[in-house]
Amino acid sequence: MKEKMKKSNFNEDIVKLAQKNDYFRRVLLTTELSQLVVMSIQPGEDIGEETHDGIDQILSIVSGAGAAMIEGVTSPVKAGSVVVVPAGTRHNFVNTGKEPLKLYTVYAPPDHKDDTVHRTKADALTDPNEQHEE
Repeated sequence: MKEKMKKSNFNEDIVKLAQKNDYFRRVLLTTELSQLVVMSIQPGEDIGEETHDGIDQILSIVSGAGAAMIEGVTSPVKAGSVVVVPAGTRHNFVNTGKEPLKLYTVYAPPDHKDDTVHRTKADALTDPNEQHEE
């Protein structure tokens, strides 16, 4: 995944890209109205409770097992699960399994700086470009 993704005509196997990704967060593509990101959440870790004002988010789990917490309601997620998080909704995702929880997510409009890469959650937490309500 060292190659840079093209900004137009993106046509890739997103499941393979998500499964190969070992970084906490990697922005693959940013357009004017949306953003495609892959994530890998380690066992016992979470994304971090947050709210995206004015940004919808759709998350698709490709491998692993976890829990989605949406406005205080917890539901299990696994490969094949898709969760839609409307703008302004408090949410978190936790890896409850023994393997990394791999997923891809679409933000509309974009949420992260283009080409963002966070190797770990700690990197994301110390990135000055990441400012979500917690």
